[in-house]
Amino acid sequence: MTTVFPTATITGYPRIGARRELKRAVEAYWAGKSGQKELKQTAQKIQQDAYRTLTERGLTDDYAIPADFSFYDQVLDTTRLFTALPARFESVRDDRGLIDLDGYFALARGTEHLPPLELTKWFDTNYHYLVPEIGPTTGFTLNTEALDDLLAAAEAAGTSARPSITGPLTYLLLAKAEDGAPTDFAPLDRLADLLPLYRELLAHLAGRGVRWVQFNEPALGADQAVSEAELAQLIEKTYGEFTQLSDRPSLLVTSPYGNLTGLLEPLATSGVEALHLDLVSIGYDADALARLFGGDSAPLLVAGVVNGRNIWRNDLAASLHTLQAVGAASVSTSASLQHVPYDLDLETGLDQKLTSWLAFAHQKVSEVALLARGLAEGPEAIPTEVEQAKAALAARAQSSGVNDPCIRERTLSITPENYERPSARVRQQAQEDLNLPLLPTTTIGSFPQTGHIRSLRADYRKGALTREELDAHLREEIRCVIDFQERLGLDVLVHGEAERNDMVQYFAENFDGFAPTEHGWVQSYGSRCTRPSILWGDVKRSGAGTRGDAFTVPWISFAQQQTDKPVKGMLTGPVTILAWSFVRDDQPLAATATQVALALADEIADLEAAGTRIIQVDEPALRELLPLRVEDQAAYLDWSVGAFRLATSQVADSTQIHTHLCYSEFNEIFEAIDALNADVTSIEAARSRLELLADVPESFDRGIGPGVWDIHSPRVPQVDEIEKLLATALEHIPARQLWVNPDCGLKTRAYKETKASIESLVAATEAVRASLTVAV
Repeated sequence: MTTVFPTATITGYPRIGARRELKRAVEAYWAGKSGQKELKQTAQKIQQDAYRTLTERGLTDDYAIPADFSFYDQVLDTTRLFTALPARFESVRDDRGLIDLDGYFALARGTEHLPPLELTKWFDTNYHYLVPEIGPTTGFTLNTEALDDLLAAAEAAGTSARPSITGPLTYLLLAKAEDGAPTDFAPLDRLADLLPLYRELLAHLAGRGVRWVQFNEPALGADQAVSEAELAQLIEKTYGEFTQLSDRPSLLVTSPYGNLTGLLEPLATSGVEALHLDLVSIGYDADALARLFGGDSAPLLVAGVVNGRNIWRNDLAASLHTLQAVGAASVSTSASLQHVPYDLDLETGLDQKLTSWLAFAHQKVSEVALLARGLAEGPEAIPTEVEQAKAALAARAQSSGVNDPCIRERTLSITPENYERPSARVRQQAQEDLNLPLLPTTTIGSFPQTGHIRSLRADYRKGALTREELDAHLREEIRCVIDFQERLGLDVLVHGEAERNDMVQYFAENFDGFAPTEHGWVQSYGSRCTRPSILWGDVKRSGAGTRGDAFTVPWISFAQQQTDKPVKGMLTGPVTILAWSFVRDDQPLAATATQVALALADEIADLEAAGTRIIQVDEPALRELLPLRVEDQAAYLDWSVGAFRLATSQVADSTQIHTHLCYSEFNEIFEAIDALNADVTSIEAARSRLELLADVPESFDRGIGPGVWDIHSPRVPQVDEIEKLLATALEHIPARQLWVNPDCGLKTRAYKETKASIESLVAATEAVRASLTVAV
């Protein structure tokens, strides 16, 4: 055991590959186009490239780099590590009784007959994890195969890497009770059964010569169903047991995203050798930290002062002051760098002014190394870098576009009436002429983005197609999508979004104050990557004047001309645009949300003027930004709900407003969802088998569409499966309010499975409609 810890470190690093190599390799393996050997070779190269880059950027000490690569998800990795298989997945055990790589992917994606594990948000980020299903009799068996592979890859690269593992408390707190478990059972009840496996793991790592291991415990920074006093006791039990082991690596415990509050002292006095704190998101008291970490028996304070979740350049002078004030022993990132893109140097198309304000993962690692040097040798060791950072911050504050007087004046003219609509009953009467059937069927927005569409976009970027030629192809795709839906019998259609590369980037390209990136990919879940745009200035639609020009109207109007059925106008909501962008950090989020909401209100007004009767404003990220502590949530919900209502309330009663939310625990904030005041709300629910409907109050008097088809799995739902889900929904929701739809958009699916799945959805709906008619 050693207590020597690197002075510069990070808590995690992107693992998709700088060019999304892992995405392509994994998807080729799933498609049967390559074998496991090729997949593992790609994974090993990604890891070796990471070790080389991080070393070159200044992480040169032993155990400065975490071994945190994952084929899909870090929580799923822990499920595999301990073979924590739910009973319904017994068939995926391999001949050893363990979870091999194919079993691992089966848990993530499901099989023909088994729905996958539930997918939900990782704290208040846009990353998603796979929820473990733990019951009273779930067995645990240690399987270090995948972890040993990671350590072997590090050794081959000449690196002493630090294993990064989901801590036992976080793993069980994030789990859900397995179906059939007693109502009073919680996965945390199994802690005493899981801890021996963690002790066995520590012994195994010690046997391999590993001297530091990282246990990630972010759940301790969020409010939980169990009390803080009980969690403090569990910390003492868990880490007290670990630290009493005679032969083990030293322990670093990380706590990104949230404030440990009353759990800080129990962790700091638990005997662990190092404790990481997020000092970017959390305003810990510097004097209190200095006292807590100043004693001889105190752990080393690993200070997360470089933002691991945003892309703005670090204020080196301010960070050095913080490091000195808290008595930091090591400099780190606030959270894993998996939340930011790889390298700013790849962004050759960004304005040079903007790039001088930014730092991606590679640049952040350099900032960590610089700060570690400044902490060890004093600020005078890095004077040039400190002054450059200070000058960049000053230039940013004074730059044109960061503060637009016209936009700011407009926000001051908002009145309370701008947030209100008449009662739901009044609106429903005004919308009766839409002539929708009982249990209307629809989809969420996007249709499959085919290789043909992607190749057309690539040809346009290369200059092989003119804008007019590309648009003609896209209109033909929209025509085909409308015809496809009509033939399948859907009631409310969408235009398919062929013209959109991404549901947020598309808006960033049509709003002032945004800058899209070319290579700024980050992992959302599994092989799914997103490319957040940079929201750097005041926001309005691009074009002349404060209102700018409409940009969705031509596409929606063209689609509506192809059919007599209603076609939804499709917009992304203000909170989701913020959550899925890298947002300016120089003003409150609420102020930025108001600007985005006004820009969306302008687009909605133009859609309505063009004759669009149904307009969907998606807010899948509403739950994502919810603060982790209850005491902070009311203020967030107030401005986030307000932004949605500001965008959507200035319409006629006859215009039907929809919204869509997905992949979070929305039952926790249903009161806020109700307050959105949308005419129809569609919510992801298939993987959880509609469990959130039990929390819908009887007073909810508007349309609701709980997803009955999980589009994040390639499996096609069967008719009887959807019928059962609809029967469950009708136990909670009156038939006159129930809509039938998939969980999310269909962009990532193929047309073959999309056709079969919609056929199942329509057939199941028709059968249930018939049964309701007979019952009446």
